[in-house]
Amino acid sequence: MTHKVFIDGAAGTTGIEIADRLAGRSEFEILRLDEQQRKDLAARREALNAADIAILCLPDDAAREAVDLIDPAGGTRVIDASSAHRTSEGWCYGFPELIGRERVADARRVSNPGCYPTGFLALVAPLVKAGLLPADWPFTVNAVSGFSGGGKPLIERFRSEGAPAFRAYGYDLAHKHLPEMQAHAGLDHPVIFAPSVVPAYRGMLVEVPLHLGAMATEPHADNLRAALADFYADARLVKVHGSAPVGELLLETGAEATDGLELFVFANEGGWNARLVARLDNLGKGASGAAVQNLNLMCGLPETAGLRLASA
Repeated sequence: MTHKVFIDGAAGTTGIEIADRLAGRSEFEILRLDEQQRKDLAARREALNAADIAILCLPDDAAREAVDLIDPAGGTRVIDASSAHRTSEGWCYGFPELIGRERVADARRVSNPGCYPTGFLALVAPLVKAGLLPADWPFTVNAVSGFSGGGKPLIERFRSEGAPAFRAYGYDLAHKHLPEMQAHAGLDHPVIFAPSVVPAYRGMLVEVPLHLGAMATEPHADNLRAALADFYADARLVKVHGSAPVGELLLETGAEATDGLELFVFANEGGWNARLVARLDNLGKGASGAAVQNLNLMCGLPETAGLRLASA
């Protein structure tokens, strides 16, 4: 069976990377619009409603508009890569390893996770659910990403003469990822989120520092690591690293695309202070790779088909 797919916003970074992952796959027929048609409302409406699955790679307001263009009585299912619907009622949160592959496979409306929340939730959500971390803890998140996640303006800025060596932002403490992190981790309070950007095209480190000894239950870092390893035991795209010490974690400026997610638990002697760290490709598991993973599941195909998997 061939599935018709329309990528609305195919000229953007996320749309281009999704198309790359679908190239040459006989399971899909990609519906395309030329540059002029992409700005034509009637042409977009026709393509959206002709698709079996529409993937929205658009700003939030445009994504909401695209959903309104789809006939609710029709057969089009949606994967939204924007942040417009990540906490909306009636939308499935598209993180299969956290919510279950069957829920994604059966959903009509799937909201792709954000790149930073993917790292944070992969680390924290299973541990809160297991009762190892308290839901009322004041979590903080320190994160650094490649500049491709900022869209064309930020890409141009970092590729221009005099590009910054480091960009920290989000100082209004009102980043759009905050509701997503709190809701899908089951937290009582919003997190304190400190994002930044470095002059690498792709890649991301998301870190959650924890004073485990100050928690009422005093969880040990080894227990956190073991719980994550057990939770992701059957996950093809998530690797939980063991207890071997690592001197440093790197983001390479010329890194290849990858759709996996690596998790680390570092601790001091005694295990009462910990640094939970996720490393991922912000354009892979953080965006386009995740969309293709969800697409595969929704079409009844192997979960990792077309994805860039790291060699063993």
